[in-house]
Amino acid sequence: MNWPYELQIGWRYTRAGRTGRRNGFISFISGVSMLGIGLGVAALIIVLSVMNGFRKEVQDRMLSVISHVEITSSDGAALPDWQATAAKARLNPQVIGAAPFVASQALIARGDELRGAIVRGISPQDEATVTDIAAQLKDTVLARLVPGDWGVVLGIELARTLGVRQGDKVTVMAPGGQVTPAGVVPRLKQLTVVGVFDAGHYEYDSTLALVHVDDAAKLFRVEGPTGVQLKLKDLNQAREVSAQLAQSLGLQVQVRDWTSTNRNWFAAVQLEKRLMFIILTLIVAVAAFNLVSTLVMTVTDKRADIAILRTLGASPRSVMGIFMVQGALSGVIGTFAGVAFGLLIAFNVGVIVPAIERLLSVSFLPSSVYLISRMPSEPQSGDIVPIVVISLVLSFVATLYPSWRASRVQPAEALRYE
Repeated sequence: MNWPYELQIGWRYTRAGRTGRRNGFISFISGVSMLGIGLGVAALIIVLSVMNGFRKEVQDRMLSVISHVEITSSDGAALPDWQATAAKARLNPQVIGAAPFVASQALIARGDELRGAIVRGISPQDEATVTDIAAQLKDTVLARLVPGDWGVVLGIELARTLGVRQGDKVTVMAPGGQVTPAGVVPRLKQLTVVGVFDAGHYEYDSTLALVHVDDAAKLFRVEGPTGVQLKLKDLNQAREVSAQLAQSLGLQVQVRDWTSTNRNWFAAVQLEKRLMFIILTLIVAVAAFNLVSTLVMTVTDKRADIAILRTLGASPRSVMGIFMVQGALSGVIGTFAGVAFGLLIAFNVGVIVPAIERLLSVSFLPSSVYLISRMPSEPQSGDIVPIVVISLVLSFVATLYPSWRASRVQPAEALRYE
């Protein structure tokens, strides 16, 4: 197949050209430009993939403990009829599960250890239709939550901090003291630890305690469940469904979805991802514009060749095309090499990072500091395609000035000293 001579010559210049010292230096600079573009693209893919994986991992672990939508009374009191509220919510085709709950902050103590916690009263069987952790534990740990027995299931980190095991006693101090002739004294209740759960999310493992909904209502002195938790077919529709439920249920209740409950965290992650994209794109831009210096040196070195091509009838447009092909090929090779390397690392982060941690005897994500303890990764085409397009566009733009300069070379002046 006969390719246009612009493409043939541009490809020849990209590979190396002559074997002289100066050409070898130019080829080395061209290789460094390709390498810079490739590393920039790979860094973008790896970082964004890890951020996607981190967000998804935390989201999955978070939603294994909390519901997609919560319905509570607008005044914070018990719902008059939670079954009727749940039945009305189930009329929405997206709702596939509903469970009552009572939740309040409290202090949990054992000996000298005192920790703040969220005490959530649940119905074990109903809760299994709403959260994944309850579905896993409903026939084991949660089955031990019997109304009137005053049992409690603690998060694994909370139990470890308090130094308790199954069968030990803990004391719960509820908010809103009890008025006595001696003054206001805190309301205390001794509970028996009947088990622990491990959600894999440090915030919940270290602050959440589960009791039976009837015991929680007595402990916090409410007449019944203060809210209803809902599970949806599609968690990404939570915001739309919560708006629909708020309209259908009226002003007596407050409806919140999981995105609004954790709005600050998700907003921070999204902002960090955008900033990292901008910062790393600048690295790709710097590498792409290294092609400018490479092509300028190539044009200077090839002035005699350009003059000969012009005398043989090549137009300025054709000469410009030759050097645009050379620069574009460098950008394409660097970009797709970076994509291949970046995806190779991104898909194997779970193997590479633990190996580095063992080699250096360090932990990059200690569970006491971060929400998760391993490095996740999830490459997404929605990130990779823009990266490739931006890199190719920057590489193409970088070729315009040197190629235009090559087209302006005058044959007589270039050959005067040859």
